[in-house]
Amino acid sequence: MHAFTLHNPTRIHFGAGQIARIADEIPAGSKVLLTFGGGSIRTNGAYDQILAALAGRTVIEFGGIESNPEFETLCKAVELGRAEHVDWVLAAGGGSVIDGSKFIAAALALDTDIDPWLIIGNRTPLKTAVPLGVVLTLPATGSESNAAAVITRRSTQDKLSFKSPLVFPRFAVLDPAVTRSLPPRQVANGIVDAFVHTTEQYLTVPNAASLQDRLAEGILSTLIENGPKTLADPANPDARANLVWSANQALFGLVGAGQVTDWATHAIGHELTALYGIDHARTLALVLPSLLRYRLNDKTAKLAQYGRRVWALSGGDRVVASGAINATASFFEHLDVPTRLSAYKLDAAEVAEAVRTQLIRHNRLQLGEGGVLTPDDCARILLAAA
Repeated sequence: MHAFTLHNPTRIHFGAGQIARIADEIPAGSKVLLTFGGGSIRTNGAYDQILAALAGRTVIEFGGIESNPEFETLCKAVELGRAEHVDWVLAAGGGSVIDGSKFIAAALALDTDIDPWLIIGNRTPLKTAVPLGVVLTLPATGSESNAAAVITRRSTQDKLSFKSPLVFPRFAVLDPAVTRSLPPRQVANGIVDAFVHTTEQYLTVPNAASLQDRLAEGILSTLIENGPKTLADPANPDARANLVWSANQALFGLVGAGQVTDWATHAIGHELTALYGIDHARTLALVLPSLLRYRLNDKTAKLAQYGRRVWALSGGDRVVASGAINATASFFEHLDVPTRLSAYKLDAAEVAEAVRTQLIRHNRLQLGEGGVLTPDDCARILLAAA
């Protein structure tokens, strides 16, 4: 296990009725920029609870943050927040709204003569950020309690990230009840997203990180058990609560602590979303099985461990490793999340070349653990996912 430093300052309020705890977190008299997406918070019960908890505070609303939050939209929120002199940002939504709100919180505190796009890629130092709180309405990314965000710039087809401890949410409310109105597609996407977040930190090389491995295997097993239950019975409170908590813990920081991590599936997936508009989680389902098959020789040991502990497979290492990849792809397909480009009527050769070009443009030349994947390798992975 490698040396590591771990600090997560986000206070989590989990369970029914916890939205009321916002009143304890945001001081009375604050001016709060409430950010959200398409307005589902008005129908899932979150909006009324949020406004009740924010009594005694000025609330300025900014809706319309897209899936894959767009730089141009977020800059409008920054402009509004500056004009209103807000001193808190409260994000109500899933990973896209939360990621976008992290950017807003950082940009609001940035000198006005600095191009806010420089925040992306950590190309300008952040000295401070407006405090951020979160009400989670879509379990998937774990963004509610980490310091990373991914932002899209449509005009240049860029989908890139930034990280800063300054944008850790001060608090996050996770009330599974407000996720009950999510459509099946979004629930399935959240399951896959959390699943691949876990495998990116786990399916690499043996690293004598026994506890982290067991945490990863526990999250994966919980998603396999409770994901389909949630889809089959949206009112099942236990299955939904376990799904919400698993998605949070996948990127809370514990699983990857001291581990060798990968993240090549995400790098390729981000390009697919930027180029073709495919849902983020669905790009991960397209890439992961093909990437694991491509790197089977490098990853046999961990894949075999995964196959035995999570899927209860038996046999020699290579047989179990291959079976684990097939089981993963079958699980995604069972959730109605395709693992082949043909499901999107895309030509694999064209996609592979377009992604290869984008990776070169973004200087993503050495991906995966050990930096062994080149853009040419990534193109081959996509060709194999035809």
